[in-house]
Amino acid sequence: MGRAFEFRKARKMKRWAAMSKAFTRIGKDIVMAVKEGGPDPDTNAKLRAVIQNAKSVNMPKDNIERAIKRASDKNQGDYKEVLFEGYAPHGIAILIETATDNNTRTVANIRSYFNKCNGSLGTSGSVEFMFDHTCNFTINGEGIDPEELELEMIDFGAEEVFLDEDGIHIYAPFENFGAIQKELESRGIEIISSGFERIPQVTKELSEEEMADVEKLLEKIEEDDDVQNVYHTMQE
Repeated sequence: MGRAFEFRKARKMKRWAAMSKAFTRIGKDIVMAVKEGGPDPDTNAKLRAVIQNAKSVNMPKDNIERAIKRASDKNQGDYKEVLFEGYAPHGIAILIETATDNNTRTVANIRSYFNKCNGSLGTSGSVEFMFDHTCNFTINGEGIDPEELELEMIDFGAEEVFLDEDGIHIYAPFENFGAIQKELESRGIEIISSGFERIPQVTKELSEEEMADVEKLLEKIEEDDDVQNVYHTMQE
């Protein structure tokens, strides 16, 4: 098992922990996907992926359809993806993905969280290089040999394939998302969910007291409605 497996294992219990937050995130993803490629999932690969993710967290079908309809409305504002970088106490690097319709508000909020928790908001590029930007897929593994699949998917950019109780997971560099999605769909393989993650290249071990300091900042950031994902270099 490689870094992707360990990373997924550490984050599994935290991710999408609050269902209402999950729905908010996916709602924004739907808006961005529709604005980019239109409301028809048959011709919009990005929207197909978001709908799969919505189903994986049990988002009701009516909610999904309403979000697509709302996103198609010309009066619906667009969300801009903005990346924030900084340091928590004890030298822990933090990378924050946001989707915002008001960048001024988001910048002010993120800066205030760092200031209140003895961290520091950095400049663009200050910590992004410490994380590998990856794409991932979880597929229905019924009748599929993970080892054979890994050998086949290497040609499409896959770097790690592993099996757990949720299905078969495929990890690859960010830029290989489209090629892998297309190949899985052409084979009729059920994609349960897919997305992108930033895996820290190196993690740092902290004491319980130091971890509490970092968690205080992480909690404030993750509660913000503009925040989609938070990544850090603290060993979990």
